[in-house]
Amino acid sequence: MTDTPAAIEHAPPAPDPIAPEPEQARRDELAALVAATANRLPAPVVADARRSLDTVGARIDLGVAHTVVALVGGTGSGKSSLFNATTGLDVADVGARRPTTAFPTACVWGSDATALLDHLEVPADRRFRGEAALTGPVPGTLDGIVLLDVPDHDSVAEGHRMQVDRLVPLVDLLVWVLDPQKYADHRLHGEYLRGLAGRQDAMLVVLNQTDTLTSDGLGKLRLDVARLLVSEGLGDVEILTTSARTGAGVEDLREALQRTGARSSRNRSAVRAQLDAVATRLSDELGTTPLPALDVAEAARRLGDILGVEAVADSLAAARRGAGVSVTTIREPALTRVEAIRGEWIGRLTTGLSTPWRAAVEDALPAAAVLSDTATSALRQIPVPLAPAPGLLRRLRRATLEREGTEAHDAYLAAAHGALEQTVTTAVAAARDELARLGSARTTASSGRFSPASARA
Repeated sequence: MTDTPAAIEHAPPAPDPIAPEPEQARRDELAALVAATANRLPAPVVADARRSLDTVGARIDLGVAHTVVALVGGTGSGKSSLFNATTGLDVADVGARRPTTAFPTACVWGSDATALLDHLEVPADRRFRGEAALTGPVPGTLDGIVLLDVPDHDSVAEGHRMQVDRLVPLVDLLVWVLDPQKYADHRLHGEYLRGLAGRQDAMLVVLNQTDTLTSDGLGKLRLDVARLLVSEGLGDVEILTTSARTGAGVEDLREALQRTGARSSRNRSAVRAQLDAVATRLSDELGTTPLPALDVAEAARRLGDILGVEAVADSLAAARRGAGVSVTTIREPALTRVEAIRGEWIGRLTTGLSTPWRAAVEDALPAAAVLSDTATSALRQIPVPLAPAPGLLRRLRRATLEREGTEAHDAYLAAAHGALEQTVTTAVAAARDELARLGSARTTASSGRFSPASARA
């Protein structure tokens, strides 16, 4: 046997793997979205989103790139010896030194996984680096794997069973190590396997100590175990055979761990699912219908109607033709009519919006009195040409007078509508900014989802 390697805190530090940028970036993006829209969302939604994002942050801190594999088995199954054989280390407590595994032991590859091992309550002196082994897995093949040797599930010590019960839900792959004598143990099947039928893709059964069996005996044992698994609803669980003493099948187990490491970890899957849940809740509150719009040209025309733009244009045309005096004064509209137009704008700009966003858009629009003064001032700044003297008009032909009258009419209308369109555009600019913020928030919430395909590590 080789000397026991130093525990992980004494091992030379190794560089951490690349940070989980997609999950962290998405969390930060949603946190910024919540902060930016907090006053536009119901308080319970904001509080719930913040709590969820705090939970996600804690999960991310554990390291979503780590894949946790636990060797679980009963007393005498040889799982600690199998742990040593798989890692190439001599660190797990085997029967000769301790009748049962009293504390979890961890071996990690690629990084120290300190936060995760703290969370799993692995004692500091029972954490080891796979890179310290002189033999074992090919370097780099198990990077990101955290392999645990957990207490015996059938230990008479209540604390040992409690550790197993706490760790089982937290791991990505449960490797059930069975021995030829107790593979049908009632406690294993009744208390553990039967309740894990929904996690077949995260389980592996290893028949250990095969060096004690004949070839025929191993075949019969494998068939019997397969029958038991089918009866427990676990017929799809892979079965491997190993001998920790001879090393038979150990490389197959390492390859199974490598395949598991290529999948998304439970922590990563949980993080992504929770981020998607937050995004879905925010999307529901922000709305998914297209953003409303306002026809600026039509809004300007409506303003022109109540300000008497057409009457001014007609008077200019008539004066040009020598049939009247031009009226160049824009009349002050009744405030109730301006308020009605502003109400139309609000209706068009807030269709389908939630109450807080509707209020924000309405507040961003200028008051009716301000809108009236702005529009009137804009029209009064339009230069109006003086009509020719009567004597000159008499010397012009009738056709020329008609043409010039039409041109005066159309030129004024074009200038007036241009000025009013600018007035409308300026008046609704702040409201449109609110809608743009809403649109951006909707896009942020609905994009960046982690689909099943993208959830692979």
